[in-house]
Parts: sequence; C-alpha cells; structure tokens
Amino acid sequence: MTSIRSAGGALPPIRLAVERARQEVLRRELDGCQLLAGIWCHGFTVAQLRSIRASLPPTARLVVAKNSDLAAAVEGTRWESLRPVARGMNAWLFVRSDEIPPALRPYRDFQKEWKLQLNDFTGAVYEGRLYGPDDFAQLEAMPTRVQSYQYLLGCLQMPAVSVLAALRARQEAMAQAEKPPAEEAAPASEPEK
Repeated sequence: MTSIRSAGGALPPIRLAVERARQEVLRRELDGCQLLAGIWCHGFTVAQLRSIRASLPPTARLVVAKNSDLAAAVEGTRWESLRPVARGMNAWLFVRSDEIPPALRPYRDFQKEWKLQLNDFTGAVYEGRLYGPDDFAQLEAMPTRVQSYQYLLGCLQMPAVSVLAALRARQEAMAQAEKPPAEEAAPASEPEK
C-alpha cells in the first residue's frame, strides 16, 4: 500500500487545479465589474465580514482571496494596475454598477461603527486608473447616476426655458405695440369726472 506522500506526482496537480479554480472564480467576478477595490482586513472576524457583506448593495460583492490568486486573475486585463496593492491581508470589493459612492459608503459606515480607522481601502481601479488610499475621497464624492441625470436634464432644460421666456417677452412687446393710442388715453380721461 502506498501513501499519498509516496505518490509524489499526484499532489501538485491537485493544488494547481484548486489554484486555477480560485483564479477562475475571481476572473468571473471581474466580468462586468466597474470598480475593484482592496480593503485591508487585518484582524477582521467572520462576523464583521458578514456584517459588511450584508450592508453592501446588490451590485457589490466582498471577496476574501489570496493576493497571488488575484494578481494572476488580473494579469493582462484592465485591472492589472491593482497588482502593487495586492500585498498584506486584503478583502476585495467588486462593484458591478456605475453607482460607486453607494457601494463604498457601507464600508465607511462599518469603519465608523467599529472604530477601525486603520482598516482602510488600500487602493482601487476605476476606468483603468489606479486610486490610492488618499484618492478615495474623489471616488466617494462622485455623483450617482440619478444626480448626473438630474444635472443633464437641468442643462438641457435651461436653454429651452430661456428661449420660451424670450419668445413670451417678444410677444408681450408686440401686443403692447399693437394697442391703439385711444386705449392708452382712455384710462387718463376717467379721473376728470
């Protein structure tokens, strides 16, 4: 009877297959992803990770993965600039919508609730650009899709309102110019009675 250790060649292919499967799961997470952010999760408990996951919107997913697996999964993709951030203990936030601030806000709320100021974002990639920990204020201040639509509609509506106001003023000016002079003098003759 031979042991698993004496078989020698059987164990590495199994480990390799498991590693490739983990990388493939991460690649599937990257499909359709708009933002990928790293969160330093040193010292987090399972209950804390569950709490974060429960508070995230449906378009965001928090995954704890080995940095080497993530680095292999992002190799050759638009997310490759995130590789230098893949150091230390990280959890990865995958956001699948343009609504970036609502996806980041639950983690900020979690930080305040648990007083974890050291466990911050380590970096993120959005639209091919790497954002460092100090640049997250830009991502959190981005307008949501609804706010962008409101702004665009306001911009489109303002010229139309201006044109309507100019047309109304012109119409009123033409109406006053067409009034006969007798109509304008009639109110002045009434006080003489």
